[in-house]
Amino acid sequence: MGRIVVTEFVSLEGVMEDPGGAEGYEHGGWSFQVSRGDEGDKFKLDELVEADVQLLGRVTYQGFAKAWPSITDEYGFAEKMNSMPKYVVSSTLTDPEWQNTTVLSGDVAEEVSKLKQEVDGNILVAGSAQLVQALIEHDLVDELRLMVYPVVLGSGKKLFGKVSDKKALRLADSKVVGDGVQILVYESA
Repeated sequence: MGRIVVTEFVSLEGVMEDPGGAEGYEHGGWSFQVSRGDEGDKFKLDELVEADVQLLGRVTYQGFAKAWPSITDEYGFAEKMNSMPKYVVSSTLTDPEWQNTTVLSGDVAEEVSKLKQEVDGNILVAGSAQLVQALIEHDLVDELRLMVYPVVLGSGKKLFGKVSDKKALRLADSKVVGDGVQILVYESA
């Protein structure tokens, strides 16, 4: 059975919007203004290498699909991003252009539950705010990995939305990397 692993860059107040600077948000690119250091880079590479598939919301998918096919790097990150199977949750996308992409267009909870049954390994979810909030609401997240940057942005899309009931998590690991970036790994309790 697959495990849903959500990985996010967040500010101290939980803003996750446009950490890379490609979306036009007023503070876009904020994650590049603080170094996560070699250990933080290794954490990100390792989690991608360990992932069997990616699960993305449409907006994040379209941003990734535009950027990643033209990127090359010496670490194999881009090769893995481009070659691994990708599932995108969307009610509007019908003809995905990025290789190895399957569209999930039905009920999110049902489609993702079915995907968890079909995949044996980590299902990595990055960005995808609306999708992540739905996964949390339906108790489908097995692990939540946060890179918390020491910055307060004051506005922007937040990782956590309203939930129908509290969601208990257990801290499984934590460390500080680079210039004060906290890596917090939570598991569902």
